[in-house]
Amino acid sequence: MTVFQPHLKTSRRASPRRIATNLLITLLFGLLAIQALPFGRNHTNPPVLAEPAWDSATTRVLFMRACADCHSNETAWPWYSSVAPVSWLVARDVVEGRQKLNISEWGRAEQEADDAAETVQKGEMPLWFYIPLHPEAALMPIEREQLIAGLTATFGGEHDDRSRDADS
Repeated sequence: MTVFQPHLKTSRRASPRRIATNLLITLLFGLLAIQALPFGRNHTNPPVLAEPAWDSATTRVLFMRACADCHSNETAWPWYSSVAPVSWLVARDVVEGRQKLNISEWGRAEQEADDAAETVQKGEMPLWFYIPLHPEAALMPIEREQLIAGLTATFGGEHDDRSRDADS
């Protein structure tokens, strides 16, 4: 026979449901709180200073469709680029993309245009997560080949620089 002993405390373990509820509330509060951080919300595009002499209008159209959001000053900022923490990632990608190659500031010495065609050919660009969010940037295989050929004709390639260096 069990005797009730009120002076003995029973341990109350939190139920999995209560833990999940508390975690969800904490997560939601955290997401709301980080919206106050200003980073990643400045969507002012700098002016277009100069563009390269494109080999063809087709190359420019394909580049603008598939690459310009990160590699020009003509970024189209989607709605989710205003919601932290995604806004931080988008802003970082645009800043890094513009540092490597920015066709809106053509003539800047630190451009990495000569390897643009090779980067596309290797499948390194566009980034793997860009296409699902920007389906208009998905190029058909023939368009991809046209872009690669156009980038090589417009910017040259790494191999062009190496052969020039070897000739010197």
